[in-house]
Amino acid sequence: QVPLVESGGGLVQAGGSLRLSCAASGRTSSTYTMGWFRQAPGKEREFVAAIGSIIWRSTPYYADSMKGRFTISRDNTKNTIFLQMNSLKPEDTAVYYCAASQVTTLPVRPAQYNYWGQGTQVTVSS
Repeated sequence: QVPLVESGGGLVQAGGSLRLSCAASGRTSSTYTMGWFRQAPGKEREFVAAIGSIIWRSTPYYADSMKGRFTISRDNTKNTIFLQMNSLKPEDTAVYYCAASQVTTLPVRPAQYNYWGQGTQVTVSS
């Protein structure tokens, strides 16, 4: 088990920024690929970004629409991953989920993730 707890969501105006955090528990959490997904009402859960484990040198990768605006990082000393979101748009409004995967090669589908947080709401007003 890898319990995950997200925080940092909220209401922000278009063009603003938010930083989401995800605290992971467990001694092996640093060996997991960690990802962020989001889900807007009536839509499927969507891949946002992921970062490799320390074994894979914490390599980050992003959905194409997030590149240049979002940055994922991890602090393995604190078992925490972050998602810095800049230049937010109203279409970024969604519940954002943190997830952990044992897949090491670009897991971008929800089914590839083993553990999930409860989600944090991000609302971007126009």
